[in-house]
Amino acid sequence: MNGAYVTRVSGPVVTVKGMAGALMYEVVRVGELGLVGEVVRQAGDLATVQVYEDTGMLKPGAPVERTGAPLSLWLGPGLIGNIYDGVQRPLPALEKQSGVWIKRGDKADPLDAGKLWDYRPLLKPGQAVTPGQTAGLVRETELVEHKVLVPPGVSGTVRSAAGPGRYGIKETLAVVDAPSGPAEIKMMQLWPVRRPRPARERLRAAEPLVTGQRVIDTFFPIAKGGCACIPGGFGTGKTITQHQLAKWSDASIIIFIGCGERGNEMTEVLREFPELKDPRTGRPLMERTILIANTSNMPVAAREVSIYTGITMAEYYRDMGLDVAVFADSTSRWAEALREMAARLEEMPAEEGFPASLPTRLAQFYERGGAVTTLGGERGSVSIVGAVSPPGGDFSEPVTQHTRRFTRVFWSLDTELANARHYPSINWLRSYSDYLDEVAEGWRRDAPDWRALRDGAMELMQREEHYRQIARLVGPDSLPDEQRFCLFMGGLMRDAFLAQSAFDPADAYCAPAKQAGLLRALMALYDGGRARLKKGAPLAAVTALPCAGALLRAKTEYPNGDAEGLARLLASVEEQLAGLAPAGKEGA
Repeated sequence: MNGAYVTRVSGPVVTVKGMAGALMYEVVRVGELGLVGEVVRQAGDLATVQVYEDTGMLKPGAPVERTGAPLSLWLGPGLIGNIYDGVQRPLPALEKQSGVWIKRGDKADPLDAGKLWDYRPLLKPGQAVTPGQTAGLVRETELVEHKVLVPPGVSGTVRSAAGPGRYGIKETLAVVDAPSGPAEIKMMQLWPVRRPRPARERLRAAEPLVTGQRVIDTFFPIAKGGCACIPGGFGTGKTITQHQLAKWSDASIIIFIGCGERGNEMTEVLREFPELKDPRTGRPLMERTILIANTSNMPVAAREVSIYTGITMAEYYRDMGLDVAVFADSTSRWAEALREMAARLEEMPAEEGFPASLPTRLAQFYERGGAVTTLGGERGSVSIVGAVSPPGGDFSEPVTQHTRRFTRVFWSLDTELANARHYPSINWLRSYSDYLDEVAEGWRRDAPDWRALRDGAMELMQREEHYRQIARLVGPDSLPDEQRFCLFMGGLMRDAFLAQSAFDPADAYCAPAKQAGLLRALMALYDGGRARLKKGAPLAAVTALPCAGALLRAKTEYPNGDAEGLARLLASVEEQLAGLAPAGKEGA
């Protein structure tokens, strides 16, 4: 004890006296139970602490113990497959310890210190090492080979190194004679959650993050190392869309952050993910996934720090040269936690009561994404997809607007599409991606004509919306045949390409080559149909072609990898168009 004690309690915010010399963001233990807190304001002998646990029954006079260190994560083997709360307490371990209800002050090590891991060393005595270099390898799961890295800031000559064997995360594996003195290398590292992990160089995000969702990959792609915003009102499918991306995206590591979401939604995630199979290997998906559960009934202060917990873990695996995808659901709930904390700290409110620091905090989060050259010289990336839940679906509210400033992809969810059971309910007219030029090179491997197909399809959908507005005024029968054909093709494009079923095994994931094949056949019908109409073919004959129905069924009938089937489909479209006769010559 250092004589510090509580003088005032306001929800998760407490005022502590006797804190002279305390550091900003220093972790403290509050009360007899040792509740975890963090210093967020310092004024002489008084400090303001936000407590990450329930402060019920806490009263003035309760003792406070300083730790002298910031809130830091345990980073090492054992993270993959685990489920944590916002401050890295392992929920499965707490359940075994306390039952289904977490009690105040419950604690458990984030990683199992007693578990032994098979270690293959790569360092030898006398060898020179640099920060980020791989010291050894550990098979964390069947899908992830964990690299034990030389910590940032450690360089020098190896004095001693352990041989192959089974070691715990806290055992010394090597000792390095660094300029500042001997430094020990262990499997586990401690890293402050609010400090970004260093990298050698930031790179241009150029490789597409393949999600298997056609409206995303083809129309509004995201690059590995990119940041995306997915806003939508209640019931538009933000959580389900993020679930699909987590299941099917080709990132090496998935980190899903349930930040302030309803308990039933998070329960579905916790029950479903352990049962899912990785589509590429057939292994359990949890062998490359970390879940962070911080539901709306958990302490609000822990919600605020949960996204930093997730992004720090992502940077750790990025430093191993892996591609990591972070899904935050939802950043609106995180911003609401900031608003509540700011109100209790008596800060001056800005728009809609949010703190004036909201844009800065959002920028600090999203800028931790990106593709980098790691300290060890490898290429790694962190991609971030943040869901936003604007009240009433109002995209002009501050969280949505500020998020758009710091992300280059905007997947706008549409209530009308969701009500029509069109999923993913991403509105193709209000969404955009600034990564089109960057990912074009990656797409050329599967479809050299991808950009032309994509731009042609976008033009079709824009024309179709324009003609739909006219048709609402004058009726579709008043439009010329070419415009009515555009309406027909827009509807076919929506049903045959943009809509996707998560419950159909053949349609839940669509590989890039299949996406390009489907779009190529659809655009062949559109371009060829317009050409035949100009030559006098009747509209009814064009829309009645059997290939239109075949295109509608193609997404479920042709599995991924069936290039020959898609080629036959394209050939049948071209053959049926070529067989159309001009008006008045049907019997010729």
